[in-house]
Amino acid sequence: MPELPEVEHVRRGLEPKVIGEIITGVTFSDKVHSGKQNGKETIIKGIDLQTFKDHVMGSTISQIDRRSKYLIFTIENEGRTQFIISHLGMSGAYFVVDHIDDIGIPNYMNHWHVELALQSGKKLIYSDIRRFGEMRLIDRLEDARQIMAIAPEPFNIEAEAHFLEQLDLKKWQKKPIKEAVMNHSVISGCGNIYACEGLHAAGIDPHRPVSSLDEASRKHLFQALVHALEEGILYGGSSISSYRNVEGESGQMQTRFKIYGRKTCGTCGSDVQTAVIAGRNTHYCTICQK
Repeated sequence: MPELPEVEHVRRGLEPKVIGEIITGVTFSDKVHSGKQNGKETIIKGIDLQTFKDHVMGSTISQIDRRSKYLIFTIENEGRTQFIISHLGMSGAYFVVDHIDDIGIPNYMNHWHVELALQSGKKLIYSDIRRFGEMRLIDRLEDARQIMAIAPEPFNIEAEAHFLEQLDLKKWQKKPIKEAVMNHSVISGCGNIYACEGLHAAGIDPHRPVSSLDEASRKHLFQALVHALEEGILYGGSSISSYRNVEGESGQMQTRFKIYGRKTCGTCGSDVQTAVIAGRNTHYCTICQK
């Protein structure tokens, strides 16, 4: 699943290509149409397809932001401002091309689901192999409960204080620290990959209950998680299975992992241990992490 660094690279790739573009047409794949007909919310959530089209067509894409793992497209039309909130799910990707065939990656070319025709003649394509992603059209960001519940961006000055405050809550005390740091109300955008890397860098066993960590350890962990996310952005994100940026390129962060997906620890060379914590495969080193 794309995490904060991957989504940030998608945002950066889209921004110069589509900001200022007017949406002149909207087309949905057969899967989206059949999903809606069968009562399923396939990609387009919380609104019927025709209403989505009516509101989006003629709008100008004026801004693209990111909150945690969500992209936020600001669209404007005759004084009305709306927002498309998009999550990439497990395998979503955006492309800006002349034709769908120009995507060049068969899995994404064959699994496109939303096509936004742009005034320039380009097409903004959302593809999703597993169809777990989503696009929601809303009038106010305050109406997006999933956005409003997210912790401050980890790079913001108030994020560390928020992190420490959340870990003091009673609900987390007996939980494994790995479970806590994957929750976006605690720290924004840190999913399984970067949680594993951050915990390894901080030398903390992912099984440890939150209550066992003193304030110094929690601060050290926060900085390690932020560094892992920053490094992920620097190296273009992680391409473990299907992630691609707007240019169709893989990220390179996976070549720098110290623990995630490895057989041996990148720090001490010991065998990497695995466990399932909060439903996610966890990688850790019993020598480096205590």
